[in-house]
Order: sequence, then C-alpha cells, then structure tokens
Amino acid sequence: MKLALNGATTMRADLTTDLRAAEEAGFDYLEIWASKLREFLKSNSVSNLKELFARHNLQPLSINSIEHITFRSAEDYEAIKNQCRELSEIASAIGCPSIVVVPGRIPANGATRTEVIDESVRVLNELCDIAAQHDVSLAFEFLGQTDCTVQTLDLADEIVRSTNRRNLGLVIDSFHFYAGGSTIEMIEALDPSLLTVFHINDSEDRPLDELDDSHRLLPGLGILPLRQIIQAFNRIGYDRVASVEIFRPEYWEMDPIALARDAHAATKSVLSEASQSISA
Repeated sequence: MKLALNGATTMRADLTTDLRAAEEAGFDYLEIWASKLREFLKSNSVSNLKELFARHNLQPLSINSIEHITFRSAEDYEAIKNQCRELSEIASAIGCPSIVVVPGRIPANGATRTEVIDESVRVLNELCDIAAQHDVSLAFEFLGQTDCTVQTLDLADEIVRSTNRRNLGLVIDSFHFYAGGSTIEMIEALDPSLLTVFHINDSEDRPLDELDDSHRLLPGLGILPLRQIIQAFNRIGYDRVASVEIFRPEYWEMDPIALARDAHAATKSVLSEASQSISA
C-alpha cells in the first residue's frame, strides 16, 4: 500500500508544515484537516495550495471532515450542506478525490436501526448530489463510540450499498473498527471498490468503555489486530492506501517532521510484517 499522513496526527502544525513533513517523511498522500485548510485559505488561494502539493510531490487523498451529518436540526443541516459545497469546490480545484463525512450522534429519544439507515441514506444522497456537481466523492466513516448512530462496519456498508451512489464509499479506521466491535468477517464481506480510505493507527490496552481517541498510538505499538485487518484487505483485493490518523496529545507536542518520520516507519513496518505473514 501507498501511505498517507492525516493532518490530525500533527494537529498543532499548520497545513504548510503538514505538506513539508509528509514529503520529508516519504509519504505519497496527505489527508487535509479541514480547519487547517480554512486557516491556510485566510492568507492563500486554492491555486497556491495546488501548487504546494505539486512542489512537495504529494497528492491529496481526502479532506477531513464534515462531522455529525445525520439527525440534525434544519438549521444545522443547512450549514452541513454549505460545508459540503465549500469543500467540494476546493477539493475539485486541487484534485482531491474525496471528503470524509461522519454520521451523527444517537438522538435523545433514540433511533432504531431502520431509522438510522433511512436517515443516513437520505442525507448521503443529498450530499452526494452536491459533491457530484464538482466530480468529488464522499467517504462515510463509522465511529466505534457508543453515542454514534453508526458504530460498526457492517451497518456502514449496508448504508453505503443502500444509498447506491457512484461517488460514495467507506472509511475504515482501525481504532473505531476495534472499539465498536467490528469483525474481520465484515471486511471479508466488503466490495473492495467501496473502500475509499483506510485510517491506520493502534491503541493502548484498555477496557472498551474507557477508550477514546487520545489513547491512539503509532501502528505496531498497541493491541489492535492490524495484521489481521491488513491480511483481510489482501484477501478481498484492497491494497491502495493506508493513512496514519492519530489523535494523541503527546504526539502533538513533538516536532511534526520527526513525528511524520516515526509514523511512516512504523506503518511500513506493520505492513511489511503483515505481508511476510501472508507469504509464510
């Protein structure tokens, strides 16, 4: 697989620094953190950003992200559609193929599985209409946290298949895969063409009900079943990109270039180990 650096991993660095760090560490792609993008555009143009990607020999993989897209008030949903228009236009201009979108929290009065699917399909269809005007795709990311409406890969896959849009795919994040109780069999049931982004990371060994994003680690330093996940990807024919996404405050204190180099080396090691296990 080729490798991407996600801007969340270097959260306190700006977008220009992310590009430099990704290039110096040897990454192929950068996932753009949306707040860094907006800060960059306060004093730069979209064409400047496209030039920077070319100068650093990188490709944009996605823009992260539009959050909590489902079960929102009418006013909030209008703001989400406006975000989708804004980011789709930028993505198209810089050659970025996708925007990550994240499902909403469980409503106060609850929601059945059918209601979650219906709401998700409705919203994704409308957002896909917006993105399609700019030839951009959406990547739907389930979250393993207990307050999220879509916590498992099989439910996210059902939603994406039910929406049935050419410009819609899935995100699998290894942390959320583990925290939400998804299984290797769910990966093996996937159509690999629907897998848009793979976020790779590791985790501290804690009870599931204690885990949060701050417990993420560099790949290979924790207890996530990364080798099994990667081997399952190989079995279904997915081998495109692994993107390092880690929300760990102590990593944010590091020099971003040193962190990017550590992230690249750790991820290459995990991917190599998984490949060697397959060959054996």
